[in-house]
Amino acid sequence: MEAPITVDRLRFLIYSLKEKLWVKPLGFCLLSIFAVFLAKVADSTSLAEHIPEIKPDSVETLLSIMASSMMVIATFSAGTMVNAYASASQSSTPRSLSLIISDDVSQNALSVFIGAFIYSAVALTAMTQAFFNEAGLFILFCLTCLAFAIVILTFIRWVDSVARLGRVGPTLLKVEAATTRAVKNRIDSPCLGAVPQEQIKEQGTYAAFTEKVGYIQLIDIAKLQTIAKSEDCFINVTLLPGEFVTPERPLAYTNKDIKKDDIVSAFTIGEARSFEADPRFGFIVLAEIASRALSPSVNDHGTAINAISSITRLMLLWHTSSIKDKDGKNNSSETDANRNAQHVRKNEKELNQTDNNTKYDRVSLPRLSVEDLFDDAYTSIARDGAANIEVAIRIQKSLNTIKACFDNSDTEVDKDFKNAASKLAKQSYERAKLALSYAGDIKRIEQVYKD
Repeated sequence: MEAPITVDRLRFLIYSLKEKLWVKPLGFCLLSIFAVFLAKVADSTSLAEHIPEIKPDSVETLLSIMASSMMVIATFSAGTMVNAYASASQSSTPRSLSLIISDDVSQNALSVFIGAFIYSAVALTAMTQAFFNEAGLFILFCLTCLAFAIVILTFIRWVDSVARLGRVGPTLLKVEAATTRAVKNRIDSPCLGAVPQEQIKEQGTYAAFTEKVGYIQLIDIAKLQTIAKSEDCFINVTLLPGEFVTPERPLAYTNKDIKKDDIVSAFTIGEARSFEADPRFGFIVLAEIASRALSPSVNDHGTAINAISSITRLMLLWHTSSIKDKDGKNNSSETDANRNAQHVRKNEKELNQTDNNTKYDRVSLPRLSVEDLFDDAYTSIARDGAANIEVAIRIQKSLNTIKACFDNSDTEVDKDFKNAASKLAKQSYERAKLALSYAGDIKRIEQVYKD
């Protein structure tokens, strides 16, 4: 039985298509060809009796203008996009390139320009062959006017955004937005719907390896669940999306000797990491943007401070979600009391699955490491910005905010965030004290640091 397409896999496929520049232009080209032949359908109706007469010369003139200008504009827009991609790689980080390529405004503009050119070329060719009658000419004229309006509006919108395409500030916001989506998805499903690995008593005897070398971009948990059910076994996944895979690292363990190729096929492994299923990757890219801004050739500590602000907002998403969970529990306390008799009848396994939103009870997955998350986000900035008092102070303020927000909770996740923030704050403080030479700056960092 084939595994159902999960939301994570569907999201990953959509994101992968958005990264490919040819998808939208191809769609608009097919739509433009369809529009030309749609006008021919009007000739088989009685529409000609109710519409004004349109001279073929006027339609040909409009189509000729569109055909001669759209290819030039499309070439210009493509060149501008390529320059923006190069600028993004140099000014921010090459890892942000996929987000810039997937920019909807630029892709839509290029698609509309190419689609308009294909439409005008096909329509013009059809007119020279006397393909349309009166009704078809009228519909073609209306479609051509509509195409002109769409092109003009798209061009105006594109000009407004092209000036910011590839710049550090907008790129930073794109990375934060992509990371926000990944973090929220991971908060909603900490183990991607599988059983948390800490609840598993036995790891499993039989290991599954892959010959590929690269990063895990997606794990199809639904497929693993289907395999486990059909083989009547349990699959313990050892790696998370974003981790680097080599032939000696096991992808998963099973408690039964089954065909390992089926397990390996559930892992999508590529040369680069993906934003959608890998929250840590977004923090790494933000840290890279900050580190590049702190290099002597750039010397832009303002961008580094903005990156730290983005990291702070992303870290506090976990705090916001925990507050909502508490409010939900408080608001439903009476309902919980009324249903207490039903809860008592549940066994311990069912309670664990309910608490962890477990959908796949035959697959386990490790949780995201909070310590690794903080290391990805702060370590490189703390190292490269140790000699910059403004950056060092902003790091301390960011970590102090996180410690204060997670200080009033006794959950394990909140404790992990507080401990990780305290550890990184101490490391950053010690780096700054070693790098700063002015006594006044050292005194300032001592005043901000809270042990």
